Amino acid sequence: MVEENVVVKSIKVQGFDLNEVDLMEKFKGKPLLIIIYNNQCLGCTGRAIPLAYKYDQEYENLQVIGIHTIFGKSQVTEDDIKSIFTSGELPFTIYLDNDHKVYDQFNSEGTPQWLLISSHGVLYRSIFGSQLGAQNRLMYAVDALCSE
Repeated sequence: MVEENVVVKSIKVQGFDLNEVDLMEKFKGKPLLIIIYNNQCLGCTGRAIPLAYKYDQEYENLQVIGIHTIFGKSQVTEDDIKSIFTSGELPFTIYLDNDHKVYDQFNSEGTPQWLLISSHGVLYRSIFGSQLGAQNRLMYAVDALCSE
């Protein structure tokens, strides 16, 4: 697990247009809830993504971002990502983590891995999982971060 309470200088991901995006630059000054996930992870698609969407709807000042981690060699398209959503649309902004670089950057324990980053760019919490215990830890962390 990555050390908490340290400044995150950069999180480089890829947009569906294949351009690199640095999330810390793009969303500077906003508290972030990042979910590192994979479409093949049932806990991600069944519990974590709906929970992330719920937080996106409930907290105006919180920027929710999905990062789809790619473990194999195959490319993933925007249509592949959208295929898991009944609406056919993205519920919040999602980027790609080719070669699982972001996954490795945060020493993720698996998927989903949640990252809460303060508006000052400090890693506030890193939480693994989608089961009830992880959901409770995430809920308290989001509440605390958004009330700062």
